[in-house]
Amino acid sequence: MGKESPVQALYELCKKTFLTPSMGPATPQAIQKLCSLMDTVSPADVGLKEDDYEDDRGHGFFGINLLKNLPSSRAARWSQPITYLHIHECESFTIGIFCLPTSAVIPLHDHPGMTVLSKILYGSMHVKAYDWTEPACIQRSSEPEYSTVRLAKLQKDTILTAPCPTTVLYPKSGGNLHCFTAVSSCAVLDVLAPPYSDAAGRSCTYYQDYPYSSLKQIIGSPIEEKEENYGWLEEIEPPDDLYIRSGKYMGPTVQVC
Repeated sequence: MGKESPVQALYELCKKTFLTPSMGPATPQAIQKLCSLMDTVSPADVGLKEDDYEDDRGHGFFGINLLKNLPSSRAARWSQPITYLHIHECESFTIGIFCLPTSAVIPLHDHPGMTVLSKILYGSMHVKAYDWTEPACIQRSSEPEYSTVRLAKLQKDTILTAPCPTTVLYPKSGGNLHCFTAVSSCAVLDVLAPPYSDAAGRSCTYYQDYPYSSLKQIIGSPIEEKEENYGWLEEIEPPDDLYIRSGKYMGPTVQVC
């Protein structure tokens, strides 16, 4: 019997770590063990080489749970898409890879009730991430360009370049609301636990962020820290220019047992 592939090892460890959504969150020790394993995964381990999708132009479709709320009537465009490579999904977790060509953006979105581990396989990306402030601070602006906004604290606003450690976000910490911008062609291995599910109340919502100072004069100043550490987030419709297609995963398959 040959050596177990890193992808199979990741599946097995995810299966042990995320038993079922009803079992509650995984322990910090279990998450750290997963991070350590994901840190060892290379592009070759998942059938990729750098720039695989940099110049990959063609028709695509919106086939993953992250995009299920996009208008069904929208036609795929001849463009340079973000590509999603599906590896595995079950009730408790999903494993997949996002491949972003240079300058591609995955807009600000949330992960309700979810733990997400992300490993940059190659390239560089800018990550901006927020967590909601608690207790919730929700305001309705009198300005015509805003509607209802909620206060969030900035957790990360930085560029990550492979190789770098796996990052983790939790339901209420670590940057549960985040957006990615590809500084160069890049790929990200993601584990989401549990997966998005409309039926379970885990639908993906998109947001527009505004500087804290943009509404300061209207609603007063409910914070005592630096203003640049906060932002107002407004729920929006899925962006018209968000284009993600499913690609063919070429790495080792997962043997489900």
